[in-house]
Amino acid sequence: MSTVHETAALLPAPDELRLHLRALAVLDAALGDDPAFCCYTFDAAWGPGEEAALMDNGSGDDFSVHFTTDGVLIRGFDHESQMSPYGSDDEEVWPGVIDEVPAALRPLLDDPAFREEGGSGVPRVTACLWRETDDTAWRTGSGIDFPPGSEDPDGSGYLFHLLTDRSPEAVQAYFEDYYERPVPLDAVRHVLAGHPLTPAISAALDPAALSDDALLRRIAAHPEASSYLACGGAFDLARTDPIEQIALPNGLRVEPVAGCNAGGTHYLCGPAFPGHPRPVLYTDSEGRAALIAESLAEALTLVIVLPSWQEALAGSRPPALGSDYLEDNPDHPALRDRLLTALGLPAAGDQDVLKRLLTTAARTLPDGFLPHVPGEEDCSFQPMPDVPDARLPGAVAAA
Repeated sequence: MSTVHETAALLPAPDELRLHLRALAVLDAALGDDPAFCCYTFDAAWGPGEEAALMDNGSGDDFSVHFTTDGVLIRGFDHESQMSPYGSDDEEVWPGVIDEVPAALRPLLDDPAFREEGGSGVPRVTACLWRETDDTAWRTGSGIDFPPGSEDPDGSGYLFHLLTDRSPEAVQAYFEDYYERPVPLDAVRHVLAGHPLTPAISAALDPAALSDDALLRRIAAHPEASSYLACGGAFDLARTDPIEQIALPNGLRVEPVAGCNAGGTHYLCGPAFPGHPRPVLYTDSEGRAALIAESLAEALTLVIVLPSWQEALAGSRPPALGSDYLEDNPDHPALRDRLLTALGLPAAGDQDVLKRLLTTAARTLPDGFLPHVPGEEDCSFQPMPDVPDARLPGAVAAA
């Protein structure tokens, strides 16, 4: 028989568990094109000083792992378990499952997110484990009288399988079964080892993961990402009506994809072919323009990692670059990491992002990306400041 007692003996220490759960969330986000179908997620800002790892298989089974300053609480719910509160007339949690939860962690069971909507308010729980900050082992209810006739009466063996068997092979098998396609074992090992996503690893996990459509779906499904992009990122997907129509000397079509409250517009350039990234052109309200990224994924990385990217085109360089923004937004590094993970984008540093920006911007004029307004005289845009002086990445180091 598999119960929370066996699970408790197989769980790692909280820090290792936290890293493993984050890796599962990264893998799920990288493998799936639609966030609505991801089972594993990780919320680093669930509450003040609190993080939460969540699993919801969409079939009525779920668990949550809360990391707080007081310790860790694991709550699991198997909807087919005989121990479900909804399998009895009184709708009470099975005796002994949560009776011994410490007072400091017990309020986590009252979170409305883990109670039946419109029901009696009973916690959705069939299995519970906890570990206070100074504890040396995982704890469970000591006097649970499990119902007979089941090898997994509380669902813990099923729910927490990837927390007790954390091998790359087990994780690979789970995601291959869920997504019904091969998942490369080396890529799984890379993510489980705590290494950041790279474009190569992202492409190996899902060749379509960084497609325009997949990225736009992820943004729409993630309120924090949508809010940041519309405000701090100046990449508002609701603003797709440019001030004026433009055309490119190279003949490529342009498609407005986002705007900003200062009147600027971001355009995807070229035909929309599967697997064919489209460069991103930015025009401001003063008649200036610059090619800022080689793909939508790169443009999103730019505005998330380097909110002051327009200052870079005006000649500002690190360490001054972004200093005012960071002073006003000291939590930006944590926000940056959350958004990159949520959108399935590879991790990136501001220096690398800056180099890519300047190299790409230098293509604006010679490669025919400096737009004009058709049918008007003297209608060509001007290159954004500093673009002509930024043709080589080495210019960053020399500045």
